[in-house]
Amino acid sequence: MKSIIEIEGMEFFAYHGCFEAEQIVGNKFTVYACLHYDAEQAAQTDDIRDALSYQAAYEIIACEMKKRSHLLEHVAQRILEAFYKTFPQLNYACIKISKMNPPLGGKIGCTSVTLEK
Repeated sequence: MKSIIEIEGMEFFAYHGCFEAEQIVGNKFTVYACLHYDAEQAAQTDDIRDALSYQAAYEIIACEMKKRSHLLEHVAQRILEAFYKTFPQLNYACIKISKMNPPLGGKIGCTSVTLEK
């Protein structure tokens, strides 16, 4: 039984970016995660130990967002690696990180990077 967990609208303030000002002033980021796993046992047992914990997934994301990086690709890759290390039942993961109001010289809502594995 395939299960899809989506965690949407996570907001973080972090210091990711290539420009020196981004590393000093910081910026707001939003994160979306999509995780696919086999939920057959969890559906039968009703036991959290048999499920993929979205609380644990959130904690992984929050931890990795605190670590400064120049590139969002680097942050997303660290998150994906931690997901697969933590959740052996994981079949697929997607992480999207958006930088709100990026400093590109004009009015821009966000720029985003999405990695899948």
